[in-house]
Amino acid sequence: MSEFVFREVGRGNWPDFANLFESRGGPKSCWCMVWRSPEGKQRDGVSRRAAMKSRVDAGVPVGILGYREGAAVAWCSIAPRDTYRHLGGLDESEAPEKIWALVCFFIKREYRGRGFSKTLLLAAIDHAARNGATTVEAYPVDPESPSYRFMGFVETFREAGFQEVGLAGRRRHVMRFPIRC
Repeated sequence: MSEFVFREVGRGNWPDFANLFESRGGPKSCWCMVWRSPEGKQRDGVSRRAAMKSRVDAGVPVGILGYREGAAVAWCSIAPRDTYRHLGGLDESEAPEKIWALVCFFIKREYRGRGFSKTLLLAAIDHAARNGATTVEAYPVDPESPSYRFMGFVETFREAGFQEVGLAGRRRHVMRFPIRC
């Protein structure tokens, strides 16, 4: 997977992000805004796209893109946890660390099933660490889960060194990765 390059989403690569989301099979209805506050309550793709663009234009961290041969082919939503609505993780009072939350993956169909999600996960952890995170929190599900599959699978996170610290609802596991300074 060394042929993949990862870049933070910003104004300069917004067109790459938009093209990935608007591509066939892309998450153009959610724009990865469902878990973000307060704009996540908007239900239509056009409003969610505008809300995401507004965040990117304002310099708010939203995540990283994975590129292959110059084209964006994957996305991971990784940002400070306080830029999302409550995700079901531990309360802030219980967790004084600088927590970044990882809530979503999208990989173009032709790159799925090749272990790319783990490569994308490791790049997301590295991105969070370079931006001052002391902990990455994620909310993956079991492979047989009928929903929330875009949040990744528990085993992928375990293999990367995450530890389970609880549940968020009935399906989402709350897992944490401490970043060593």
